[in-house]
Amino acid sequence: MAKIAYILLCHKDPDAIIGQAEMLTAAGDCIAIHFDARASATAYARIREALADNPNVVFAKKRIKCGWGEWSLVQATLHAVEAAVEAFPRATHFYMLSGDCAAIKSAKYAHDFLDAEDVDYIESFDFFDSDWIKTGIKEERLIYRHWFNERNRKWLFYASMGLQKRLGLSRPIPPDIQVQIGSQWWCLRRRTIEWILDFTRRRRDVMRFFRTTWIPDETFFQTLVRHLVPEAEIRTRTLTFLMFTDYGMPQTFYNDHYDLLLSQDFLFARKISPEAVTLKQRLGALYSDDEATFQISNEGRSLFKFLTGRGRIGRRFAMRFWETESTLGRERELMIVVCKKWHVAKRLLDRIRQVTNMPAIEYLFNEEATPLPDLGGIQSTMEKRHRHRRALMRMLFDYYETDQLIVCMDPANLDLLQDFCSDRSVTRLLEVQCVFTDDYLIGHAMRVGLAGEQTPLETLERLLPTIRSDMTFESDRIRDAGFENHFTMRESDSPDENAAKIGRFLDIPPDKALEIARTDYLFAD
Repeated sequence: MAKIAYILLCHKDPDAIIGQAEMLTAAGDCIAIHFDARASATAYARIREALADNPNVVFAKKRIKCGWGEWSLVQATLHAVEAAVEAFPRATHFYMLSGDCAAIKSAKYAHDFLDAEDVDYIESFDFFDSDWIKTGIKEERLIYRHWFNERNRKWLFYASMGLQKRLGLSRPIPPDIQVQIGSQWWCLRRRTIEWILDFTRRRRDVMRFFRTTWIPDETFFQTLVRHLVPEAEIRTRTLTFLMFTDYGMPQTFYNDHYDLLLSQDFLFARKISPEAVTLKQRLGALYSDDEATFQISNEGRSLFKFLTGRGRIGRRFAMRFWETESTLGRERELMIVVCKKWHVAKRLLDRIRQVTNMPAIEYLFNEEATPLPDLGGIQSTMEKRHRHRRALMRMLFDYYETDQLIVCMDPANLDLLQDFCSDRSVTRLLEVQCVFTDDYLIGHAMRVGLAGEQTPLETLERLLPTIRSDMTFESDRIRDAGFENHFTMRESDSPDENAAKIGRFLDIPPDKALEIARTDYLFAD
């Protein structure tokens, strides 16, 4: 059976690294860690102390300062690989990871996958003939020597390359090497890794060449594997799911990507947002679940390409592409309290919580300050809540570990009501119709900016019929929509009449419904 030695390059978030290492080794695999020498010594000491008693964890014997696009990333990888080869003689596969990666399959699935074929998994396309490089320099990466980092010493990087061009100082590629290019996230067999380490000791000319190429982590291992391993034993793909824009920027995954990630034909995904705490927890639990099954549809990249293409011609969807067919779940019950007087609905929700202990959330789609748990950023702005409404609601169900959830909405939110009521979940509405006094309507006009402190009384009197009519119109629209499971509770009705509506809405016994309906000062302004 496959035994994986993970090669982890990381530079931040010691708690996440500790958790990642503990999760991956709990299933019997092992891990070799290189923690960037640019990072805090305190953070490194914390990681070493936390993992000191774990026999399946080893650290690179030498830490180096890493820079994007530099040889240092390859050198750090080699240090970690050497440590893993020495410490874990039973490891059959070596899997390259970063601190932003997370498993999207179970350990059992990963082991069975690797046992199925005796091959290496690495992207390796011909450097010159492929279109793998979308922007920036191409052959200049190889034929000129690069001593400066383009990101933090841009002027020196291009000045040095320009000088070499003018002086005709291009260099030849080692004649027996056909340079390949591809993703730096690979999974290689032990034999291949041992061949690579032996090659690095024998071929000093090739090592000198790659040390001054630009972004060698995309060419070094890719070239050597193709040079050393028979083509029939190479699968030109990565087992880590990642997506890039046309500008080379990686897409980040958040809490609401869980279902999308599981359906992809990959073992890991990158790049997971640090804020996606719930996603990481769910994926962590999944990794140790030997009974988990997976339906592979592998549509992520094609859907992303389709969506961005629509966006460029002004036809972007309102929701993210992985949500277009999403559902809250057939087994879940979403109960929506609809009321124009927000304070009345909040009092009602507070009483429902006390009597039923059901999780209930106030006007999350109307008030920015509504208390919400941290859901990885999707709850952070009103625009995100509306755009990713179903994903947000699914995550709230998951957060509260419940199949019943109550929320409040304003009668003006007809689009939200229509969206949720069309879901395959059980959705019920309790519309609370209040009496609107003139004083209340004047206060409402001031709250929404229709009037101010200096607005003449005559003007207010002319506004009142229009405002009252507007509120009636919102209620009529809800009634005309013909929602199933729509109950109406009225301020003018008796507690016994309203208790019947509350009982059907919440599906609770009559005595509890009556206890809620008899709430003191429920409708008071």
